[in-house]
Amino acid sequence: MEDLRYPIGKFNLPGPLTDQARREMIRTIAETPKRIRNAVAGLSDAQLNTPYREGGWSVRQVVHHVADSHMNAYVRFKLGVTEQEPKVKTYEEKLWAETFDARSAPVEVSLLLLENLHRRWVLFLESLGAADFKRKIDHPDNGPMDLNDLLSLYSWHGRHHEGHILNLRKRMGWQA
Repeated sequence: MEDLRYPIGKFNLPGPLTDQARREMIRTIAETPKRIRNAVAGLSDAQLNTPYREGGWSVRQVVHHVADSHMNAYVRFKLGVTEQEPKVKTYEEKLWAETFDARSAPVEVSLLLLENLHRRWVLFLESLGAADFKRKIDHPDNGPMDLNDLLSLYSWHGRHHEGHILNLRKRMGWQA
């Protein structure tokens, strides 16, 4: 049986990244807002409030989570480039997903945020050289991570949550 938590598989670090692999991951990050927007296109409020799996977040919460997570990612990248191996803060994503705005705000709010955040984030990422991606952050849960690791993680992250929405649509017969 398919594990609905991991529609594209669990995240695995791919190992050393080539310049081409980094460009492809940056392109994936650039496309994330459009992909998430397309994934939720035409869904009713009732559909947006449907959990993608039993015990999981609603589609609405997933969209708001991607925005929350990617705001944190942007800050982590900036800290990684501007400070020497900075300690980054985690956040209680499950609790953030239960806040009033995450449970009830129109998804358009986070879709617009993602579009503009990703526009800025991609400009920043494209300005970095290979040596910049070797810089590290100190993550409380994962230990030292270089920016290649973060790039891999967030390239996966958007597709992961898009997969949650698309899988639900397919299972429910909600045409995209």
